[in-house]
Amino acid sequence: MREALHHGGALDAALARYGGARADWLDLSTGINPAPPPVPEIDPALWARLPERALEERARRALRRFAGAGEGAGIALAPGTQALIALLPHLLPPGPAAVLCPSYEEHGRALAQAGHAVARFADLSDIPPEARLVTLVSPNNPDGRRFERSAVLALADRLAAQGGLLVLDEAFADAEPGTSLAAEAGRPGLLVLRSFGKFFGLAGLRFGAALGEPALTARIEARFGPWAVSGPALAIASALMEDVAGIEALREGIGQRAEWTRQALAAAGLEPVGGTALFSLVSVPDAFGLFDGLARRHVLTRPFAYRPDWLRLGTVRNAHEAERLTAALRAALAEATG
Repeated sequence: MREALHHGGALDAALARYGGARADWLDLSTGINPAPPPVPEIDPALWARLPERALEERARRALRRFAGAGEGAGIALAPGTQALIALLPHLLPPGPAAVLCPSYEEHGRALAQAGHAVARFADLSDIPPEARLVTLVSPNNPDGRRFERSAVLALADRLAAQGGLLVLDEAFADAEPGTSLAAEAGRPGLLVLRSFGKFFGLAGLRFGAALGEPALTARIEARFGPWAVSGPALAIASALMEDVAGIEALREGIGQRAEWTRQALAAAGLEPVGGTALFSLVSVPDAFGLFDGLARRHVLTRPFAYRPDWLRLGTVRNAHEAERLTAALRAALAEATG
C-alpha cells in the first residue's frame, strides 16, 4: 500500500487506506492541470470506426504549430508519452545509457528492462562519455530544473556524432513554452517528447508525440503499428491545440492556480525548493509524515522514497482549495512538531 502511494494519481490506494469518498479528497498528487477546458464536440461516428489518415495528419499539423516545431521535424503520434518511454529503449541496441537523477523514474526503469546499462547523472557535465542513449527531462520532475539551451544542443550534437541519441522529455514545457527545444526537433541526435494530458488536464485521453528526425519518427510509428491513437483522441487533441485563444486562457489559468498554491504554502510557513507552473516541491525533515498528516485530512500529495525530505504538490483549482490546503498543512505540521 505504501509503495502505491509513492506514485502520483494513486487516489484509490489513498481511499483504501485513509477512507472517505472521492469527492472528499483534494488530489494534489500529480502535475496535471486540475482545470481542463471543456471537451470539444466530435463526430459520434469516430467512436465506431478506425482512425483515418486525415485525422492523424490534422493532429500532426496542430501539434507542429502548438509546439513550435519546424517543417523538417518528423512527428510520431503515440497513445501517451508513457508508451513512448517504454518503446524508445528498443530503438537502439542495448548499451551504455544515462538518465538524469533525480527525475522521472520510468525512463531509467524502461532502459534497464530493455537491457541497457544505466548510469545516473546530476549535471550534464557528469554524463559518462561512453553513454549513447541519454534521457533528460526539462523542466525536470520533481525539482523543476531547467537546462541551458546551448548545453542541451551541444549534448545532442555530441551524441549524434557518436551514433547516439538524446531523448528530451518536455512533459511540463507547455505551460512554459520558452523552455522548449521543439523548434530544434529534426536535427540529428535529438528526440523531443511532448505530453498532452498535463497542460490540457486530460491525461485520460492518452495522447503524446515524439518530434525528431523523420527517419527516426517513422521507425517509432512502425513499432506502434497502425491506429496507435484513437480517432476520438486525435479529434479532441487537434481541436484543443488549434484553439489559440483557449491555449492562452489555459496558460493564464495555470499561472493563477500556481500563485494560489504558492500562497497557500507560504501561509503555512513553507517555501518551495523547486517546481514548475504545474507543481511545487517542498523540503521538510519528514516528508512522509507530512504526507500522512495531509492524507488523514484527505489531501493527497506525492512523497519520494529516494528523498524522504521531499514532498511534491500539484496546483489547487481555486482560492477555496488554497485555503483548505493551508489549513491542512498548518494542522499536519503542528501535529508533527508536537
